[in-house]
Amino acid sequence: MINDKLNLDGKQILEKDFKTSMRGYNQEDVDEFLDLIIQDYDVFNQEIERLRQENERLKRTPAREATRSRPVQNETQTPNHQVNYDVLKRLSNLEKAVFGKKYADS
Repeated sequence: MINDKLNLDGKQILEKDFKTSMRGYNQEDVDEFLDLIIQDYDVFNQEIERLRQENERLKRTPAREATRSRPVQNETQTPNHQVNYDVLKRLSNLEKAVFGKKYADS
């Protein structure tokens, strides 16, 4: 799919020969740079393949299985309003402890 759109692959880059001229580029520098490009191509191709496989796996997984894996809130858990009340009460006590002493010292 995407490989059809690419102009080069790692093998083509590796086997590319450049003509030399009197004032040309340093051949070792060019080779080192092309080696880095080849490594990047390989990493990109591996990542593309990994993402393609993950995409196919997710397409095969029905949507209801994804929702089924979500945790269901038990009735035994503390209701949210009770937790909020406890947090507000603790905050109020903390404010009294901090600011009450501050105002008493004034």
